Amino acid sequence: MSEPAVIGAFELGLQWPTFDPFLFCVHHDDRYPAGNEQLGPQASLAGRKIGMDFEGKDGWRMYHGDVVPGFPQHPHRGFETVTLARRGYIDHSDSLGAKARFGHGDCQWMTAGRGIVHAEMFPLLDREAPNPTELFQIWLNLPSTDKLVDPHFTMLWDQLIPKPSFTDAHGRVTHVAVVAGQIGEHRGPPPPPNSWAARADAEVGIWTLRMQPGASWRLPAASPGLNRTLYFFAGSSIRIDGANLDQHAGIRVRSDVELSLDNGTTEAELLVLQGRPIDEPVAQHGPFVMNTRAEIQQAMDDFRKDGYGGWPWPRADPVHGREQGRFAIHADGREEAAE
Repeated sequence: MSEPAVIGAFELGLQWPTFDPFLFCVHHDDRYPAGNEQLGPQASLAGRKIGMDFEGKDGWRMYHGDVVPGFPQHPHRGFETVTLARRGYIDHSDSLGAKARFGHGDCQWMTAGRGIVHAEMFPLLDREAPNPTELFQIWLNLPSTDKLVDPHFTMLWDQLIPKPSFTDAHGRVTHVAVVAGQIGEHRGPPPPPNSWAARADAEVGIWTLRMQPGASWRLPAASPGLNRTLYFFAGSSIRIDGANLDQHAGIRVRSDVELSLDNGTTEAELLVLQGRPIDEPVAQHGPFVMNTRAEIQQAMDDFRKDGYGGWPWPRADPVHGREQGRFAIHADGREEAAE
C-alpha cells in the first residue's frame, strides 16, 4: 500500500510556517483607504501603535511606518527576500543606492548576502479611492558558502512570469504563475545568480494557483526528498489528495507523487513553496540569518561599524512620487521600466 501524499496540516495566521530551505513567509493583505498628500492613509492614526502597528485595525496596518505604511530602513544578512506584489505598490530603496517601484504581479528577488539595508514602503497613490495592497514576502535561506556574497536584486516583472492555464475535463480552469522553478515545460525567470534556487538540483519552486469553482488539477511530481508545502489562503474549500479542507490551512505533502487538487464551490487560491533542504544549522537573530551564534554576533558588529555601506537617502522611509510608474534603478546605474 502506497504512503499518503499528505504529511500534515497547520493553521495560517499572518506569518506562515515554512520548511528548509525557506525561513519565513508572511501574507500582507491590507485594505488601505485613499491616500493623502504624503502617500500615507487619508485616515486618523489614533489608537495605533505607531512604529509597531500589526494589529489590523480597520483592516489595515502601518507596520513600522509612521507616515507611509511599510518597513523603513532595516538590515539583512545571510539570506534572500522574495517579495511577490499582488495588489498595490512597493517602493524599494537600499544602501547600495538602488531603488524601485513594483506591484501588480511583479516580484523582487533580493540576495542580502554579506549585508544590505533597505526600505520597503507601501505608497498609497490613489487619493480618491481605496488602495488595497497584498503581497507575499518569502525568506529563502543561503548555504554557508554563499552567506557573504555581494548583495544583489533582480526584478521579475509581471509580464516575464509564465502564467500557464490548465483546463480540466469539465472545462474548468486552473491558472498558475511560475515565479520560480518549473511546471511542465513552463519555467520561471532566472533567480539571482547566487541563490539556492539557481542550483538545478535544489528544485526550488514558488508558484501561485488560482482555481475556478469546481476545477480539478494535478500538481506534477518532483524529485524525492524535497520539502513541498501548499498554502490554501483563499476560497471556501478544497480537496487535496482526498483530504478535505474547509478552512484556510497549510498542507505539507510528499514531493515525489503527483497531487490531485479538487476545488470547492468558490474560486480558490494557493501558494506553493518547494525546495531541497540546505540541511545546515540555522542561527537567526531578527534580520540576520547565519550558521552559528558567533556569525550572528559578527553580523551585528559589522552593521554597527559601517551600516552595511551607509544610507544614501534623506529619510528612513523613502517613497518615489505619486506619478512615478513601475521601474528599477540598480546599484550599477542600470535602469529598467516595466512594460
